[in-house]
Amino acid sequence: MISSLNGIISYLSTDSLTLDVQGVGFEVFVDKNLLAEHQVGDPLRLQIHMVIRQDLMALYGFTSHDEKALFNLLLGVDGIGPKLALIIISNISLDNIRNAVLAEKPEYFVRVPGVGKKTAQKIIIHLQGKFPDIGDYQVIRGSSSDDEVIESLVALGFSVVEAQTAVQSIPKDFTQDVEERLRYALQFFSSP
Repeated sequence: MISSLNGIISYLSTDSLTLDVQGVGFEVFVDKNLLAEHQVGDPLRLQIHMVIRQDLMALYGFTSHDEKALFNLLLGVDGIGPKLALIIISNISLDNIRNAVLAEKPEYFVRVPGVGKKTAQKIIIHLQGKFPDIGDYQVIRGSSSDDEVIESLVALGFSVVEAQTAVQSIPKDFTQDVEERLRYALQFFSSP
């Protein structure tokens, strides 16, 4: 079983990369954010989850043990396979997944392409109590106006991760008016 790979990126595609490890090229499926951050020739170390089926052998790579652990947890949810689990990790950060689970907000998962309401509920139920490493981790309970701002930004074409990042940039003492919060969040994207 392959647990990790350390090598040089020799090829990038839309959903995977080829990692050259001492002359052997391994195709590894990774999240789109990792693909955007790297280019051919970059050294890279990945934690690997290997999927072996009768008709398939595939490698899924992660930059941290936490991402790999979350991927494995998502695979335990009925109806979620490796590709959808990777899409979820690509669209929602680990912290936001924790927040969504702890605050019981399935709507965060519904915004991910391929995840419906039932699957989102299954994710929340399955992941409840599965973050033992949280310790003093505090749930950031977003306001309903924040949820509306995120929905508006996603409707405008921003990803869920971008929308959540923009909302997190809004000062805590800022007005709760949705239109004002949306204007402020949009400024996040225009600032250098």
